[in-house]
Amino acid sequence: MKILALADRECPYLWDYLDRRRLEGVDLILSCGDLDPRYLSFVATFAHGPVLYIHGNHDDRYARVPPEGCICVEDKVYVHQGVRILGLGGSVRYKPQGEHQYTQRQMERRVARRRLELMRRKGFDILLTHAPALGLNDGEDFAHTGFSAFNALMDRYRPRYFVHGHIHINYGVDIPRRCAYQDTQVINAYESYTFEY
Repeated sequence: MKILALADRECPYLWDYLDRRRLEGVDLILSCGDLDPRYLSFVATFAHGPVLYIHGNHDDRYARVPPEGCICVEDKVYVHQGVRILGLGGSVRYKPQGEHQYTQRQMERRVARRRLELMRRKGFDILLTHAPALGLNDGEDFAHTGFSAFNALMDRYRPRYFVHGHIHINYGVDIPRRCAYQDTQVINAYESYTFEY
């Protein structure tokens, strides 16, 4: 299965000068948040598979203008062609007001509410988030700190992939696009990244 992951910045080859070759053979599109909902709607019109999304810390506009033709998998396990995708959007709370921001404890509670479903489905294959895991390619500033709950999920369920956004590749030259955490391949989906499942 060919998967296209998107996050944080609209890819010019899909938005400004649509190059349909970027979507050739793509079976599934995963949005890791902080993208214009009109961009996701536009991509969905040309996609051959579903466009799944979770919220980034700047996606409060989705309440007013939801991405049409896309499926929100926030706090759900979505199954596509046998692949189980767990969606947990948002970032660490770094200001008093703002949607889609959580304390470490709040994210732990969100994960705890999924335990029964994860037991029933015997785990998951892809963890789809906006923020990274704590200490795993996260930022040095508080706003870009990762969640420890994601480390615990990978430790317990050993998903094949963990796909996140929030950490922009252009923040620094040492930010990896892809790395491994035990049995899990970790992908920073900034702008766009294609991989095979």
